This record gives sequence, structure tokens and C-alpha cells, in this order.
Amino acid sequence: MSTNQVDPDVMKKHFLGWQCRMRQYSIRHLNGKPSAAVRPDVVVGDTGSAYEGVTIVLVRKDSVSITKEFRHMVKRTGDPKQRYEAALKYMAESYYQHPMEFSENLTALFGPGSSAADKLLEAGAATLMFDEKNQKYQLPCGVSLLDPESDDWQATFWHNHLFAHMIPGDSQVLRFSPNWTSATADPDVY
Repeated sequence: MSTNQVDPDVMKKHFLGWQCRMRQYSIRHLNGKPSAAVRPDVVVGDTGSAYEGVTIVLVRKDSVSITKEFRHMVKRTGDPKQRYEAALKYMAESYYQHPMEFSENLTALFGPGSSAADKLLEAGAATLMFDEKNQKYQLPCGVSLLDPESDDWQATFWHNHLFAHMIPGDSQVLRFSPNWTSATADPDVY
């Protein structure tokens, strides 16, 4: 990874643009299967321990109306295949077209009592290691637990529920808040 200092706003915009392109590709060409760009390795604080392939969700800055749509798609049918197909169709159209509509904070859903979530929360910090299509990012992040009533928790839960129908309602959602000043990319971003 480069040690060149990059303007934090430039890094954030580049990363969000890359994430949206990778997610569009996954939705349109891989039948929604999450790629490595969506499933970074997560290094816990400064412990050196890591979790491979944690699925990360991009949440819209104004997520309330999208979350209502996701919830409606989930509740409209009990058939997981129909739900999955509806989610793919919805997201393939224009969902990831405008990267700056997404929050700079990332989220991930963990099951109730997850030891991984406990370790991440105890450390309070993690580094997300993204690597796909000749682009790498290392994002040092603060880690916090979201309240189930928060918009970001709801958005993450219902987003995940579209693709995996057996998600428990008492799942934990963690927020990863990137430190863009310390983030790195390879190759460099400008």
C-alpha cells in the first residue's frame, strides 16, 4: 500500500465510487453473489486477529424510504426466490448509480451472540482490507454497535433480509466509521 498522503475527501469519493461499481457488477453479472469487494477481511484493532470475508453493506444517507421498500419486498412474499429476484431487479436498475448518496459509514450484520462482533466491539477499532480487480484499500475504522431502532440498523437488516430469509430479528449490526485520513489505496487514488 502506498504511503502517499491523499486528501480524505478524494479517498472517500474514490472508494465509494469503486464500491458502487463493484456492487453493480455483482448484481448485474454475478446474480448478486457478493464478491471480494463486498466482503473484506477485517483485522480486529491492533490484535492481528482477522475475520475473512465479512459482508459489508453500503447504507444510503437518507435510508428511510429505501428501507420501507426493502421491508415491503420482504413481506410481500414468503418465497425467498421471488424476494431475491425482486431485489436483484430493483438494485440492477439504478440503486448504485450515485455513490455520493451513500453514507461514508459501512455496516455489517452479525448473528445474536456473535463472538466476532463481541471482539470487534471490545477492540473498538478494525481495519477493513478490500482487494478486487487490481484495486486494494485499507480502511482503519472505529467500530460501534447500532441500536435496532436506528435507521442504519433497519436499512442493514432489511437489505440483508432480501438475500437471506432466515435472519434473526435480534441480529447485531455494527457500524464501521472509516478514518479517511489514514486510509490507503493501491494503486494510489487522485
